[in-house]
Amino acid sequence: MKTKILCLLIVFSIACHQTLISQTPSNSLYLQTSEMHDLMVNYTADWGNISRFYTTSGNAGFGGGGGGRGGQNNTSNYNSPERRARLLQLIDEYEKKMLAVNFDKISVYGKVDYILFKRIVDDAKAKLLEEQDDYSKIVKFLPFSDIIYNLEKPRRRGLNVNGEEVAKQMNEIIKMVQKAKEALKKEESIDNKLAQLGNDAVKALQVVLKNEFDFYNGYDPMFTWWVPKTYTDLDAQLESYATALKGKGKNMDAKPKDDGSGILGVAAGRDEIIRQLKREYIPYTPEELIEVANKEFAYCDAELLKASREMGFGDNWKAAQEKVKNTYVAPGKQPEEMFELYKQSIDFLKKNDLITIPELSEESWRMMMMTPERQLVSPFFLGGETLIISYPTNTMGYEEKLMSMRGNNPAFSRATVHHELIAGHHLQGYMSARNKVYRRDLLGTNTPFWVEGSSLYWELLLWDMKFPRTAEDRIGMLFWRMHRCARILFSLNFHLGKWTPQQCIDFLVDRVGFERANAEGEVRRSFVGGYPPLYQLAYMTGGQQLYALKKELVDTKKMTIKQFNDAIYSEGSMPIELLRVILTNQPIKRDFSTQWRFYDIKK
Repeated sequence: MKTKILCLLIVFSIACHQTLISQTPSNSLYLQTSEMHDLMVNYTADWGNISRFYTTSGNAGFGGGGGGRGGQNNTSNYNSPERRARLLQLIDEYEKKMLAVNFDKISVYGKVDYILFKRIVDDAKAKLLEEQDDYSKIVKFLPFSDIIYNLEKPRRRGLNVNGEEVAKQMNEIIKMVQKAKEALKKEESIDNKLAQLGNDAVKALQVVLKNEFDFYNGYDPMFTWWVPKTYTDLDAQLESYATALKGKGKNMDAKPKDDGSGILGVAAGRDEIIRQLKREYIPYTPEELIEVANKEFAYCDAELLKASREMGFGDNWKAAQEKVKNTYVAPGKQPEEMFELYKQSIDFLKKNDLITIPELSEESWRMMMMTPERQLVSPFFLGGETLIISYPTNTMGYEEKLMSMRGNNPAFSRATVHHELIAGHHLQGYMSARNKVYRRDLLGTNTPFWVEGSSLYWELLLWDMKFPRTAEDRIGMLFWRMHRCARILFSLNFHLGKWTPQQCIDFLVDRVGFERANAEGEVRRSFVGGYPPLYQLAYMTGGQQLYALKKELVDTKKMTIKQFNDAIYSEGSMPIELLRVILTNQPIKRDFSTQWRFYDIKK
C-alpha cells in the first residue's frame, strides 16, 4: 500500500512539474536537461572539432577541447571548401538523428529544445549553402587554391615532406598567382560581397601556408634549407592578389546616400524583415508592429501630460522634461549617484519579493567608466556584470558635456538601472551561466526578444507597481518607454525605406526629447553599430510578449509573480513564444510555427 501511494505521489509530482516549471522540485531532472540534451551537446562539440581540424586560422595545432559554437562563422576562421563540405555532412547526419526522435513521446522541455535545435541547424545549413553558392562565383579567381590546401594536408598528421618538392610547388603557385593577377585586371567589377569573399579566401590560403611553414621550418633540415625564401615570395604574391581582388569590388546595388547625418546604414527591406520576424516567432507584419508602437506611444503621451501638469507645466511636457534633465549631478559624482539608484531599485525588488536574487549576484557586479569614443554610439549607461557609466570626461567639448550630463540625469537613470543590473542584464547573465548552459553554448538560441525584452519587461512591471515615487520619476520612466516605442518606429521605417537616418534623429529629438548628440548616437548605433535589423524593436516587442504572458499566468493566479519571474531566467534565452510553450505545457508538433497574438492592436 505504501509503495502504491509513493508511486502515485511521484506521478503527481511529475505532472505538476510539467504544468508549470516554477513548481518543479529543485532536484528535478528537467531543471538542467531534456531528452534533446545529448544531441545538442554533441552537435556543438562535433562542430567545434571539425572547425578546428579543418582550420584556416593561425596556431592550427593548438586547438583545445570542448565545443565549438554550432552555426558560428567569422572572417578570422573562414570556411574553406573542404570544411564547408564536412560541416554540411555533419548537418546531414544530425538531421537524420533528429528525424529518429519520437517527438510526441518527449517532454515539453525536449520538444522546445528540438525546435530550438532545428532552428539552429536550419540556419547553419542555409548559411553554408549560401557561402557555397557565393564561392562558386569566385572560384575561377582561385585556380591555385586546391594545390595549396593539398600542400598543407601532410602537416595535420606530421608526415615527412620533401623540402625541395615543397619549394618547387610553391614556385609554381607563384607563377599561377601572377597569371591570375594579370587576368584579374581584365575583369569587370564584381559585387562587394564576392570581392570580400575572394579576399577572405586568399587570406585563408596564406594562413594555411603559414601553418605548414611554421610546423616544419626550423625542425626539418631540408625543408628549412629549401622553403623559406620561396614561401616568403609566395606569401607576398598572395597578399598583393588579395588586395587586388578586394579592389575589384563594387556595390552593385544603389549606394546609400548621406542625408547630412553622416550615417550610411543599409535598409534590410520588407521581405527580409518579415523573414526575420518569422524566425523569431513574431506573427505580426512590420506595419502591425508600427501600430503597436503608436498605440504604446499614445499611452506614454497621456501619462506624460499627467506628470507635466502635476509639476505645474500644464501640457508643456517638454518644459517639464527640461527641468528633469537639469537635475544632473556634478562631474565626478555620477558613479556614487548610480550606486544610490541601484540600491533604491534592489530594495524595491526585495521588499515586493519579485524574484530570487542570489547573494553572489549582488556581490559580483562591477563598475567602470565609458570612453568618450564609445559614448558616440552609446550615449547612455550600459549594464550586465559590469555597469558601464556614460558621463563626460575632460576631453569632451562644452556642449557634449552638457548633453551627456542632461541625458544621464538621476530620474532617467533611475528608470533603467534595474534594466541594466538586477533584475535585468546582470541577473540574466548570472542565471544563464547556471541553468541549461547547453542552450547558451549552442549559438542560435540567443535572441534579443528575450535578452532585451526581459529587461524591458521589468520597466513595465515596476511602472505598474508604482516604482516611480514622484512626477519627475515618472517623466524619467516615460522617456525610456517612449524611447523603446520610438525604436520600433524609426528602425522599421528606416528598414522599410520610408525614413532617412536624419529623419530618425529628428524624430527622437522632437517626439521623445532626446539631446541631439544622444539622438545621433542612438541612430548611429542602430544602423552602423553591427546590430541586426530587428534588434531595436526587440526591446518593447519582447517586453510586451512577457507582459502578456504575465497576464496569462500571474494575473489568473496560475503562478505567483516570483515563480513567473524566476521561470523566465531558469530556461534561458529563447524566442518568447517557445518559453510560453514550456510555462503553459502547450501541446505542439514537430512542425511548430508561430501563432501567438500577444498584443491586441484593436483593443
